[in-house]
Amino acid sequence: MTHTPCTYVLVHGAWHGGWCWSRVAERLRSAGHRVFAPTLTGLGERSHLLSSSINLDTFIQDIHNVLIWEDLHDVVLVGHSFGGLVISGVADQLANRIQRLVYLDAFLLPPGISTFDSLPPETVAKIEQRATATGGILPPRPTTLGLEAEEDIRFVQDRLTPHPIGSYRQALSLEHYLGNGLPITHIRCTQPAFPAVAAGQAWAKGMYKSKWRWAELPCSHDAMVVAPDLVAQALITNA
Repeated sequence: MTHTPCTYVLVHGAWHGGWCWSRVAERLRSAGHRVFAPTLTGLGERSHLLSSSINLDTFIQDIHNVLIWEDLHDVVLVGHSFGGLVISGVADQLANRIQRLVYLDAFLLPPGISTFDSLPPETVAKIEQRATATGGILPPRPTTLGLEAEEDIRFVQDRLTPHPIGSYRQALSLEHYLGNGLPITHIRCTQPAFPAVAAGQAWAKGMYKSKWRWAELPCSHDAMVVAPDLVAQALITNA
């Protein structure tokens, strides 16, 4: 089965950078697709820009600008984990440049709700305490992301960076319904499931079960690292 070449913009989640998509991007490009994997401000190779002024709007503007400055249209916009909130914000502004949204084991929150609003107060207090000491949030251990192979752990551990805490404090603000009328696919990773995104996934399925495509991958949360073939095929199938 052949597929029309697409333009993919791949948005990473917390602690990561555009680097985490390298394995998936290689496979998509080999199949004839165009791929952009930008890094959000303050993370990855842009970690020198980490500051208390970075928030969710900063991240949304990062990806907004990629679409504008690269003059991209008919984009398949993919958000992994925390990146789900980012692509929701971009779609609210630039739906005319997007072909489909794909949420890969991503955070999904109602408008007006922040990541911190969705967490227990004691968890928020611990995160705030950690952020005070680092200027951001300390990255997690790779095993908490579902990484088991030594090669994958080394690849990720060497590259994780603190995440700007302002993006957790700021609520998602939308002028339109979530997705802004675009076709949407949600891909859930199941082996094992990642608890942090479970509540948002359940909320979205309750709201949009008949309107979105729903798929599952038998892999852990950092799917683009541990199962790049599965992710690339899922993105091609759902373009």
